[in-house]
Amino acid sequence: MQLENRVAAVTGGTAGIGKGIVEIFLENGAKVAMMARNTEKAEKVIQEIGAEDRLIFIQGDATNQDDVEGFIDKTIQAFGTLDILVNNAGGAGADLQPTVNLSDEEFDLCIKWNLYSTFWGTRRALRTMLENKWGRIINISSMEGKHGKPVVTAYTAAKHAINGMTKSVAREVGTEGITVNAICPGIIITDILKENGPKTAEAMGMTLDEMIDYFTSESAIKRPNTVEEVAAAALLLASEAGAGITGTQLSVDGGTAQY
Repeated sequence: MQLENRVAAVTGGTAGIGKGIVEIFLENGAKVAMMARNTEKAEKVIQEIGAEDRLIFIQGDATNQDDVEGFIDKTIQAFGTLDILVNNAGGAGADLQPTVNLSDEEFDLCIKWNLYSTFWGTRRALRTMLENKWGRIINISSMEGKHGKPVVTAYTAAKHAINGMTKSVAREVGTEGITVNAICPGIIITDILKENGPKTAEAMGMTLDEMIDYFTSESAIKRPNTVEEVAAAALLLASEAGAGITGTQLSVDGGTAQY
């Protein structure tokens, strides 16, 4: 599961799951480019990790096609190629509410942030991976990509679509040395959850702690998952050890969705 001499690009790489994946890829020898909107946060992450010349930051907004495609281009310019793409940017956002109150603009923004960003990154990355006859695409989906919860209609729709796209693209490129997989994490206690979670919980008629209990009660392990558990799954899928795994939606949710 080593990534020596591999080049990885990770969107949303400065916090939460994205940061965990950046760290484990670096620990196992990869060169990594990470994209996010917040330059100040990225600079702190680079100082914290201290990976010398193997980690770079490229500022970009995942809802902007030029930024996403430009991120791939700049990664290749910096490191010479691209072997691994992690489409991690996305989320449910802060404007969560019942479907009857969901505006077209809010729905569209969530779809762009999650689904379109994954499509734009995948399409651009494939051009290089097909030339190289080797590649790994890892889409960070969600357990909401397998079932649904109240007040996350757009997010659930986007993650279901990402899972479907993962299956289709895997079929297209499976004979070209390229694997395409999705990871479906369960609830994880991140800074983003702490920031946006209270509004989600309120829309569900709960406190944040009650919402966390609600999600974890459906799992086999009865606790939240961790960033490290998701990052370990990404390392497997990114490495030679994962060569025989493609088109899957790998649940890292403590047994919530047992398929």
